[in-house]
Amino acid sequence: MTDSVLNVGLGLVASAISAALGWLAQALRRRRRVERMRAFLGLPAASECLVVVPRSVGTGSHAHTVTRRDAYALMWLAGLVEECGARAELVAHDAAHRGLGLKTELCLGGPVSNERVAAHLAWGLPGVLVTSGPGPGSNVIVVGERDFRADQDQAHTLLARIATPEGGRPVFLIAGQTGVANQAGVRYLVSHHRELARRYGRDGTFALVLRVVNPAAYGPDMVELAADVTTEAQRRPAPASTAV
Repeated sequence: MTDSVLNVGLGLVASAISAALGWLAQALRRRRRVERMRAFLGLPAASECLVVVPRSVGTGSHAHTVTRRDAYALMWLAGLVEECGARAELVAHDAAHRGLGLKTELCLGGPVSNERVAAHLAWGLPGVLVTSGPGPGSNVIVVGERDFRADQDQAHTLLARIATPEGGRPVFLIAGQTGVANQAGVRYLVSHHRELARRYGRDGTFALVLRVVNPAAYGPDMVELAADVTTEAQRRPAPASTAV
């Protein structure tokens, strides 16, 4: 009887130790995952970042209104920041008058709806040109000799990370041709940040064009990588020659 009780007791202790070690291993893996995500996003625990909000573009739109799709995208960004244990400060695109590197910036929308994105493209990704207009085929992302047009079957998003001087906090751009494309770009960043960190490093610059397939039918769910345009995006265009 004594041996049986002892064996039961030893079994319970072994089970408890095994469970504790399993829990500890999971906690350590989660902590390493979160630390890698914090390093890539530039969001240490208890830090602050700027989420730069675009304006709604369209007839009758107020200067500080946000579309429903962009509001969803902002919620996903806020969730990503919260997962890092950081705090997000929402700033209107025309009110973020500050330098680079002090805080991570997460900028949503193209340069037409977000002045901060326009400034970052001109500074960090001069090889990118984004045009927008009401006519068919007028929403185009041009990088080098390649152009990516929006139509009824597809839309595109420029997803970029720009490293700032002296190892400062990075800038992230999610510049979609439509509100659905903005939302798709944010969801891609949330889902693929580990893969992006492995490929480009925790301190690197990259620029990707994502394709949103048939957004009218699938919304922001069907997203694929259209092109890695990192090299072309950082290349400053040659000045136009002038006739003599």
